Amino acid sequence: MTANAQTQSPQPHGVFNYMAADTPASLLRNGQVMIQRDPSGNTTASAGIRLDPHSVPVFNARELPAAEQPGLDINGFELQHQPLPDAALDFHHQQTVLAEYYPQCAALVSRITGARAYAFDHNVRSAAGKQSGRRISGGQDVQEPAHVVHGDYTLRSAPERLQQLTRPPSGNDTLLGTLPAGVGLLPAGSLKAERFAIINVWRNIAAQPVATHPMALCDGQTVLPEDLVVFEIHYPDRVGENYFAKFSPAHRLYTYPQMTRDEVLLIKQWDSAGNLARTGGAGADAEQPAAPCTFSFHSAFEDPRTPPDAPDRWSIEVRCMVVYD
Repeated sequence: MTANAQTQSPQPHGVFNYMAADTPASLLRNGQVMIQRDPSGNTTASAGIRLDPHSVPVFNARELPAAEQPGLDINGFELQHQPLPDAALDFHHQQTVLAEYYPQCAALVSRITGARAYAFDHNVRSAAGKQSGRRISGGQDVQEPAHVVHGDYTLRSAPERLQQLTRPPSGNDTLLGTLPAGVGLLPAGSLKAERFAIINVWRNIAAQPVATHPMALCDGQTVLPEDLVVFEIHYPDRVGENYFAKFSPAHRLYTYPQMTRDEVLLIKQWDSAGNLARTGGAGADAEQPAAPCTFSFHSAFEDPRTPPDAPDRWSIEVRCMVVYD
């Protein structure tokens, strides 16, 4: 994005939850900030999570000229027009999503990146669905929109996830029971790839455009290693990690108002070619502004322009592992 994007008039500020300012920054697991989740994906215990709300300007990416639109490689996210081949696809049925929607997501990510892509996990989110205890048929409980600024993987958990996907699914893996016995989703040779990435395909699955809990994306080139706090997620069979964010006025947040079912957001969760990833956190992506960023922070937020009777957001995000040959 160019200097024109930096002077664009912002939308009204949104409120975003960041980790408390006195939380020590961390790049690697230290047992200080964590939650425990049950097999249905619900949180059962937590420790060390202290969030501070910040009012932050959120820029409308739709207003940017075509030449200045954010890109997946450099900024960590981009919008794609991608109508569903089957408009009646049932996102509340696990096997339908795995059999029909996963291949669509993998094909899209492969086309955009030019690399091999493998869909391996997903969440359906809705505040009302969470409150009512809605459960996906054959799958997990519906989760609420995540109102905390975060990235889904870390220096440790991203390569661990790559390794796990070369082995047969186990525990609460979404693909458990869908692959031939003794087979992993990725060929073992994927571990030798010089570059891999994890990319989410985020879509509104309601008939109406998104009005509540819209997504905001942070330009990956504005993130520094000292902004990061490891957040551990303890599952019954493994430990995952996210990065929570400490507030920085340098963060540039963007949104795409009124997203429809015909659009998808590609959100980079990790890229081993990013400077932060390659240096083990010793360097920032901003030091190489024309090179790939490592990831994009993201969060749902409250838009003050949302009418009180706006329909609830229903969304799905599908995670794809990307292997560059």
